[in-house]
Formats: sequence, structure tokens, C-alpha cells
Amino acid sequence: MNPTTTRFVFECTDCGQSYHPEEVLYLCPVCSRDNTAGQPPRGVLKTLYDYHAIRLKIRNPDRALKHLKANSFSPLLPLRDSRSWPPLRVGDTPLYRTSRLDGNKLPFELFLKDDSQNPTFSFKDRASALVSAHAKERGLAVIVAASTGNAGSSIAGICAAQGQQAVVLVPEKAPLGKLTQIGFYGACLVPVRGTYDEAFELSIEASNAFGWYNRNTAYNPLTIEGKKTVSLELALQLPGQVPDRIFVPAGDGVILSGVYKGFEDLLQLGIIDKMPVVVAVQSDGSDNLIRNLDSEVFRIRASKTLADSISVDVPRNFLMARQFMHRYGGEGLVVTDQDILDASSRLSRNTGLFTEPASAAAFAGFLSYYRRERLEEGSVNVVLLTGSGLKDLQAVQQGLQVPAAIEPGLDGLKRIWERHPRRE
Repeated sequence: MNPTTTRFVFECTDCGQSYHPEEVLYLCPVCSRDNTAGQPPRGVLKTLYDYHAIRLKIRNPDRALKHLKANSFSPLLPLRDSRSWPPLRVGDTPLYRTSRLDGNKLPFELFLKDDSQNPTFSFKDRASALVSAHAKERGLAVIVAASTGNAGSSIAGICAAQGQQAVVLVPEKAPLGKLTQIGFYGACLVPVRGTYDEAFELSIEASNAFGWYNRNTAYNPLTIEGKKTVSLELALQLPGQVPDRIFVPAGDGVILSGVYKGFEDLLQLGIIDKMPVVVAVQSDGSDNLIRNLDSEVFRIRASKTLADSISVDVPRNFLMARQFMHRYGGEGLVVTDQDILDASSRLSRNTGLFTEPASAAAFAGFLSYYRRERLEEGSVNVVLLTGSGLKDLQAVQQGLQVPAAIEPGLDGLKRIWERHPRRE
């Protein structure tokens, strides 16, 4: 691939056809003709760059990452002007090193990438910021999205900062906390009777009918490009080290693909020499991506999990995610909702980080590997924490036990203190 008139092209992950981005394009127009309801869409587009030209421009591989960071990663992002970004700090989130768990010293390195520090407290801001910036360059004033909550509050907040209008379609049972965010950011909030998948299809109809720019994950190829920035940051925050494993919560497969795409770009540039093992973690109540990885026929099982952000019947980016996992030896893991609740509590008690259930799934996956001694001594392991626990308090409150109120005296206080578990 050698784009000459533009810095990037879109390539269909199914047929390999390349498209120059002169017009708004979502899916490959050829492969998407055969898409049917209830099946992951074909024709998802992958963004490719002139990696040879970028290598020549960077010249010194040892300084390549600093060069990319100094230029806001613009050589690896599909924007014309860095001034198109929203005026909020998106990305550049902290990476915390944790050496102990439950009082025990860990025999390996554990890092927690805390994306709850984004403006709307979610990893989704990475995708929303790039979609919003691209829309600004194209003069597109209205952005529509289907969401279970996080993507909707994300695009609503980013559009508020950019002076754009967001239209957010949500399933009627989306958590109130996330709907509150969407409403306060001034988006047009549209509850839809049914599931996320039905809201998704309606948003596509609206894009076609009204000319609104669609932010939906996988459907819009820029969502993957926005999310890949987490891998570029990890490469900067772990200089000279490629993580041995990265634990990622998986729903529709876009975060998963974004993590792979970022490291694949770095491989193309010769900045790294290996791909980390990416572990996709799903709830056993919504395992449609992992369960179908080696199946010839995609079979849906209705999703039911407290981790609403990864509750997906039809993973929209399934085909690309499966390509990445097969090509680079990815691993899939299913955990229970109880595992997720336990992981959320254990993470908070050990680190001071409070994360929503969908995000805690990744930590539950790490704990499963740790318990089964699948993490090599001295290995480098990263857990992506993708959203704040304040996003969905109702889901985690069942694990909270509040003592009965006491009279204002030392005797009652002492009784509660003596029953409280001690830290080692």
C-alpha cells in the first residue's frame, strides 16, 4: 500500500479493496451489500498509512516515539490539522504500577491504565474525539450514535466542547447515571425500546435519511483509530518494553481491535519488534465474541450481564477482532458476573481505583490468570481500566454492606471498628 494523494487509505478487512477518503465512508460498499441482521457486519474498514514515508521522516527509531508524541501522533491519525481536536485533554491517562495484591508481593510487573481520567470518565473519549475532529474538518455539525451509555455520554460531552450537536440513541434500560451525563451535555437523548442492536440499526437509518455523521463503533472506521492511541501511549509509558500481556474488556471488539491496531502500526514502523498477547475478557452472560472465535457459523446467544457496556448480542467488529486474535495469538477468557463484582471490590481495596463492571471485567481476567499461575515471573502485564465506577453505581451497590447507624458515642464506633477487616 502506497497512498500518494493522501496520507492514509481505508482497506476492507474482507476483500482487501482500498478506498481513498474523499467522501464520508463507513463500510466497504461491496462487501456490506451482503450484510444481514443478526450477523456481524462484513466490510469493516481498516485505516492504513504510508509507513515507509513515516519511517523516512522519523529516521532515528530510538527517537520515533517522542517524535510521534511531539506531533500528537498526527502521522498515524487521519486528520489534516491538529487544531481540529476538541479543546479537552483526551488520552495521556495515567499508568499506575502495582507491586502488591492483598498484602502479597507480586512476582511480576502489573500496570493499570486508568482511562476513567478522560473528560467523560471513559475510554470512549478516544474514539469520540477523533470522530468529532474529523467531522469538524468535513463541516459536519450533527453526530449520531447508538450507545448503552458510555459512548453516548462521550460523544455528547465532546460535541459540547466542540460546539457540535449530538444525537444519542440508547436502549430504554440504559443506566440512569450515564443518561444523566448525556442529558446534561445537551445532546438529543432518544431512548429506544429494545436492545443496543436495535438502537444501532436505527442510528444508521438516521444517518442515511438526515445526513448526520455516524459515530458507531466499527461502523465508523475512525473509532478504531481513536482507540488505538492507548497502545501508542503504553509504548511511551513503558519505554523499551512491550507488555507481555494486556487484559482488555470485550463487547463489540473495537477496543480489542484498537489495541492491536496501535501496536501493529508500531510494528510497521519498526519501533517495536513483537506484539503483546492481548487477552479479551467477556462476561459469561455476554460472550458472543469469544464463543464464536473458532466457529464457522456465527451463533448468537442473548446477552444478560450486569456489565452493560460489554453486553452485546452482535459484536460489530467481530470479524476484524478475530483476524487480529488469530494473526497475533490473542487469548479469550470468560468470567462470571460475580467474578466481575469481586474484581471491582478487590481492585478498589488494593489500589484506590474505582471502576465500572465492564471495566472490572479486565481485572477479573487478570485475577483468573494470576490464580491459575499463568503469569510468568518477571513478566510485564497491563490491565485496561476503561470507565469510572461512578458510571454505574447501581450495578455494584449489591456488594456494599453499610452498617446500621450508631448512637454518637465511642462504644458503637469501637464495635464497628473491631468488626472491620484489617489491612495486612
